[in-house]
Amino acid sequence: MDVPDFRIGLGHDTHRLVAGRELWLGGVRIEFEKGLLGHSDADILLHALTDAVLGAAGLGDIGDAFPDTDPAYAGIDSSLLFARSLERVRELGWTLVNVDCTIFAQRPKLVPFKLQIRQRLAELVQLPLDCVNMKAKTGEHVGPIGREEAMSADAIVLLRRAVK
Repeated sequence: MDVPDFRIGLGHDTHRLVAGRELWLGGVRIEFEKGLLGHSDADILLHALTDAVLGAAGLGDIGDAFPDTDPAYAGIDSSLLFARSLERVRELGWTLVNVDCTIFAQRPKLVPFKLQIRQRLAELVQLPLDCVNMKAKTGEHVGPIGREEAMSADAIVLLRRAVK
């Protein structure tokens, strides 16, 4: 009996908040007085999602695939890095089944952006909207997230190997 293989991937990313940078979350630009500091556009949600997809397929992480020491990735749109990663995973015969993500940020409040972020993620992963979930949590004024010094994101994905 042919039983399809399934794999779960977990991703995480954290970046510091600084003045003078745009804030990108899940491929969506969010109006805010600070942005995330990083070599690329520092989109923590797409970085966590990239790690989850690469990890589930046994391909390491975003730093292995796109090192921050490579000037080619300076300022790059993280959706391009994710698309390249997803393409590699699909070439190995894996199909993305669903995505569940959480953003941890004290501010800005992300409720007004949740649907837009989910829609952008669904577009990037090429899945129906009900296969993509995004949650937003505050830091409850505790730690670097609560003090608005940083933001974090977690992502988990399920991959299914194509049945032959």
